[in-house]
Amino acid sequence: MAGVNKVILLGNLGKDPDINTLESGVKMARFPVATNEVYKGKDGEMVEKTEWHNVVLWRNRAELAEKYLTKGSQVYIEGRLQTRQWDDKEGNKRYTTEIIGDVINFVGSRPSQSGAESPAARAGDKENREAGMPPEEDDLPF
Repeated sequence: MAGVNKVILLGNLGKDPDINTLESGVKMARFPVATNEVYKGKDGEMVEKTEWHNVVLWRNRAELAEKYLTKGSQVYIEGRLQTRQWDDKEGNKRYTTEIIGDVINFVGSRPSQSGAESPAARAGDKENREAGMPPEEDDLPF
């Protein structure tokens, strides 16, 4: 029986995505996402705990992140955990666990210049539909 490796995050970017293009032309985006948990501590006081997650996106998802995500952007990510191993300069084994994003949805509004919808935003609607995201709408009832 196969196991399940599924991660769902809803959080905010800690910095602008780092974009790399491999020799093959494939793009990769890396960025940290912060999630917050609020709970009541032993003393009855509310405690907020921030957890940081390293996210990696490939190909068209990386291109979308490059175009539309900036530090502070709220984002929904579905993906899987992957742990990488390498040797550092001193020969010590190092490990990092990352979330390899399979689904990305932008939450909240995109920043715009002068409040008007830009041609890039309209072009992004087609990309959003192709990536499984709804088009941006300004006439929301709330």
